[in-house]
Amino acid sequence: MKMMSNDPDMLEEYDFSKGIRGKYAKRYSKGTNVVIIDPDVAEVFPDHESVNDALRSLIPIIRKREKRTAQQGH
Repeated sequence: MKMMSNDPDMLEEYDFSKGIRGKYAKRYSKGTNVVIIDPDVAEVFPDHESVNDALRSLIPIIRKREKRTAQQGH
């Protein structure tokens, strides 16, 4: 299989001549929640699973703090 010179992931037999740029972009953006993380954070959390695990571990702390704040407001 011969690769295209300007993009090593694209093979020459791929034909996008009848493709429509951005055809599904709007639909895709409605169903996703993309968050850009800084490179130093990405070194520690290299994939979505590690990010989600870390954030899930913070949920009880955040909820406890919110509960305390709500109780102080009464």
